[in-house]
Amino acid sequence: MGATHSWIEGLRHLSPAVWGNRWLAWRDRWLADERFRRWAAAFPLTRHVARRRAAALFDLAAGFVYSQVLLACVELQVFDRLARGPLSLTELARRMDLEAPAARRLLDAATALRLLERRSADQYGLAQLGAALVDNPALAAMVRHHRTLYADLADPVQLLRGTRASMLGRLWPYARSADPAALDARQVAEYSALMAASQSLVADEVLDAYDFSAHRLLLEVGGGEGAFIERAAQRVPQLRFALFDLPAVAERARTRLARGPAGARTDVVAGDFFVDPLPRGADLATLIRVVHDHDDHAALALLRKVREAMAPGGALLLAEPMSDTPGARAMGDAYFGIYLFAMGQGRPRSRQELARLLHEAGYKAIRPLATHLPLQVGLLCVRAP
Repeated sequence: MGATHSWIEGLRHLSPAVWGNRWLAWRDRWLADERFRRWAAAFPLTRHVARRRAAALFDLAAGFVYSQVLLACVELQVFDRLARGPLSLTELARRMDLEAPAARRLLDAATALRLLERRSADQYGLAQLGAALVDNPALAAMVRHHRTLYADLADPVQLLRGTRASMLGRLWPYARSADPAALDARQVAEYSALMAASQSLVADEVLDAYDFSAHRLLLEVGGGEGAFIERAAQRVPQLRFALFDLPAVAERARTRLARGPAGARTDVVAGDFFVDPLPRGADLATLIRVVHDHDDHAALALLRKVREAMAPGGALLLAEPMSDTPGARAMGDAYFGIYLFAMGQGRPRSRQELARLLHEAGYKAIRPLATHLPLQVGLLCVRAP
């Protein structure tokens, strides 16, 4: 009796966390049992859950096929061809230069993925997801870009073990270079063009979320070819700009900005932001899709350097996808976690992790700003002391 009493007393002293772990272990054993899975799939009160989980697992296994259906539709301009209205299978096959059976297979696949819809008289039209890709060069550029990521993921185990060269590492050479400032025009061309093409996915989100009109000088660190500055210059006519990026990238920015009115309001400065001084005195700075490209020690050093270059009391906007975005956890730790690993450095971070880095770097008044599409970009605003 004494032993039983001691055992019961021991159970009373177990923490809620221990009880929770034991419950989860018990649940896992049941879910992993084949007999239980068969029973759950047949039992009326549980079979809808079993079927939903089976479908989710199938979607994970088939995800690459789905992505290639999307890529084929982008490459064959399916969405733009249907922008003016439905077309017949025969007409679409002719315009795509495909045999009718192959065209049917692709169009039916796109319909199953809610990119297209079947219409009467054997016609196909746009569904809501497909309509979002019409005249959308930014999204199309990202879809095409994923060829490189998928090449790295052809053998994910080799990628994780580091036993094969990374295609993304070659595309983003600054991630692996000992001297990024020495990269030449050819080495930066592809990734710079991609970032410029996809900037519209982010720029309006940032410009809609924050009042830029209260500032006089914006410093964009890692500003690429200047696509964000072009958009900001249209919105805020009195604002002046300074753009800082690697020498070969800065030269592309000078060329691009010189074609429009933003060029006369922008100073383009070349250098490595970990080595060279940043332009000083800006009362607003931006880091757009920059911090998540770097590991913690480098990100912290960059944040400190930006703060030291800013005017006292100036604002910093940090904009990038964040791993704790509600309803989009897979985007953070699954997509960007693997993408940045393949690239060679950086990691996705939650708002709390970014806030800790910003606090350690000496910023104050850290606050999140709401964006229309948090899946595409989260936004934090902080102040320099």
